[in-house]
Amino acid sequence: MTSLKMRDLLKERLKNDHWTFSFDREKDTLRIEDKETKKGTTVSLPGLIAKWEVRKEKAIDEMVYYIEEALKVMSEEQELSGKERNVYPVIRSTSFPKEANDGTKLLYDDHTAETRIYYALDLGTTYRLIDERLLKKEGWDLLKVREMARFNLRSLPLSYREDTVAGNTFYFVNNKDGYDASRILNESILKKFSAEIHGTMAVAVPHQDVLIIADIKNDTGYDVLAQITMSFFADGHVPITALSFLYENGGLEPIFILAKNRKKDGKKS
Repeated sequence: MTSLKMRDLLKERLKNDHWTFSFDREKDTLRIEDKETKKGTTVSLPGLIAKWEVRKEKAIDEMVYYIEEALKVMSEEQELSGKERNVYPVIRSTSFPKEANDGTKLLYDDHTAETRIYYALDLGTTYRLIDERLLKKEGWDLLKVREMARFNLRSLPLSYREDTVAGNTFYFVNNKDGYDASRILNESILKKFSAEIHGTMAVAVPHQDVLIIADIKNDTGYDVLAQITMSFFADGHVPITALSFLYENGGLEPIFILAKNRKKDGKKS
């Protein structure tokens, strides 16, 4: 599968008289945009091809669904008032744009050196990132949105599966509600795991639909975590970061910075 073939396949599947398609050969991306609103979404073709090689038509089906829902939402006027319970934080990479394509600034908070917190209005099958224009129209401010989003996040249920590899335990939070990675912002969840972990606690958010928490007891655990995180990162619909973080004293630090200083036995001090 080449980028040109993937481009043509998407154009055929997304055929719509109201949309335009722009192929950027240098960036290897395809942008799909609404002719009237000039709003749209951009697809990285190499990333989609990598997923297609593993999941074939299912990867295409998911991307088509995502694009159709995203453009549908962009063409509709949204309101925040009356939808306060539908506001949530979402984690994105620091390389994620700070502005919409029309130049409107998106609402966000800094998080770590690798991640940033944006805010979204949940619309059921998809969501819209909240920008300053929508905020101004509602007469809200960032503090209100931040507190509302964190409150709603804490109300979400927590379920996870557990796996043990080479003496290290890995927990996979995957509720399939679009906010699994966001749960890294729920301090009560991190404290719950921290109290039960016997080695070094590490966390990862490779894409928006998973939060990985690891109980690292030996050096092999770091290698396994790195492999798992990279695998999830490559397969994710909305990738965030392939790096993992150490969780210590309520803070998060990328493991690549601290790995050379880690304790040999992986035990807490």
